[in-house]
Amino acid sequence: MPTLGEVLLDALKAHGAREIFGLPGDFVLPFCKTIEDSATLPFYTLSHEPAVGFAADAAARFHGGLSVAVVTWGAGAFNLVNPIAGAYAERVPVVVISGAPGVTERASGWQLHHMARALDTQTRIFAEITCDQAVLTDPRTAPAEIARVLRSARERSLPVYLELPRDLVGAAAEPVVPLPPRPAAPEALAECADEILARLAGAERPVLLVDVELRRFGAERAAAALARRLNIPVVTTFMGRGLLSADQDMVAGTYLGAAGQPDVTALVEGSDAPLLLGVILSDTNFAVSVRKIDMRRAMLAIDREVRIGHHVYPDIPLAALLDALLARAPAAPARVGRSFAPARYPHGLVADATALVPSDIACAVNDLFAATGPMPIAADMGDCLFTATEIAAAGLVGPAYYAGMGYGVPAGLGAAVATGERPLILVGDGAFQMTGFELGNCRRYGWDPIVIVFNNASWEMLRVFQPESRFSDLDDWGFARLADDLGGEGVRVRTRGELAAALTQARARRGRFQLIEAMLPRGATSDTLARFVAGFQAARARPAGSR
Repeated sequence: MPTLGEVLLDALKAHGAREIFGLPGDFVLPFCKTIEDSATLPFYTLSHEPAVGFAADAAARFHGGLSVAVVTWGAGAFNLVNPIAGAYAERVPVVVISGAPGVTERASGWQLHHMARALDTQTRIFAEITCDQAVLTDPRTAPAEIARVLRSARERSLPVYLELPRDLVGAAAEPVVPLPPRPAAPEALAECADEILARLAGAERPVLLVDVELRRFGAERAAAALARRLNIPVVTTFMGRGLLSADQDMVAGTYLGAAGQPDVTALVEGSDAPLLLGVILSDTNFAVSVRKIDMRRAMLAIDREVRIGHHVYPDIPLAALLDALLARAPAAPARVGRSFAPARYPHGLVADATALVPSDIACAVNDLFAATGPMPIAADMGDCLFTATEIAAAGLVGPAYYAGMGYGVPAGLGAAVATGERPLILVGDGAFQMTGFELGNCRRYGWDPIVIVFNNASWEMLRVFQPESRFSDLDDWGFARLADDLGGEGVRVRTRGELAAALTQARARRGRFQLIEAMLPRGATSDTLARFVAGFQAARARPAGSR
């Protein structure tokens, strides 16, 4: 009979997990040995638990399935709280597996090392940031608990938590039998789809607004097909930037309210029938709206629920909804489609001696991608993420809603694992100070990302909101000089010409990570961030109820 550790690994693979990121520690050592000995899933160890969480988050986003973060109890798992909170906020199905004190240790009566308050403190904390949990203290019931928890992760696209006592890893256990997905009631699904299609058919200005759940549930192509069938323009949210990269002719742009392109803003805010697929109603997506969307006219599908005006349809999976809409939608457009200009991105950088500003980086990357093909992008929080919205179609991950710093570099490593491609990492100097040294793991795994560090010796994202404070000033750490010692190659650039040359060189060199330290003046921001801040401040200044 297989062991509990083995059946857990088999279950992860059967439920779509492709890799494990982790950091060994005493309570999880037996499980780490099982991971290594079984070779069921590839195992990548990093240097600090936050990076483990961020890498697993990005891998799950890119391949649209489960990814796994393995850590030890207490001192290790508590370091995962922030990344997993971000994964919960942004609907990413990361499976957290924490090694834990053995059953005999739990009964000893001693205060156990790594224990903060009580034996169940860690479990109770993770219950706040995961959608399902299980402590596997009984090998007889563990397979059923694993099946339940992993189904929850897949169905809701949210993190889950499993705690595995170290003395039970080798206990005999029955294989995990996956639970079937819970389907929507056919009558409810049909009624919901018919109501949506009726509203769209009767509208003059319908629009499809898409966000992260579309990718989480593998529904991008279905959404594009529906938009083509009904001749409806598609707009992504800020969080959903990079969606439908294979169907860019259908995408009018990214909705950023006052910070975005006026024609895109008008498509969303002027719509009399906005269909919101997987859209998180967050301030990141809507705080800079020029005019608030009338939710009485909107149709919102998220978290297995569809809201149409005052009607609520529970237990409607997003993918099933799109299948039902496609099955019922008319074969030809019911109206003359509105024309819209395709999304516009800067290109044609003048490679001269002009000092760099952030939007120059977007322009240079667009030129590079046009010449050599796109790369998956991982962006940290800050102006690097706003700059990423100015880069033409490419897969993109970033903490656009939760907005936690330190995501970019480990997310890029997760992207390398999930896609098998060479990623581009955009990260500010403040975030690089947090997790940039994870690049030291590239050499042993053969990863060679291209990393652009936006170095203005500042927490510039904070400065734009409170420019009078001096605490946003940072020292110049000279990141390019550190690259060689970490196993990569680095170069510092200050002008457009130097950046263009550095990007061309980085693209041509393989086998070592390439770090381009882009020196930017304090106070210089991307065009998109400047508009976002202006729109955000204007929205805050408006009296309540004025929109």
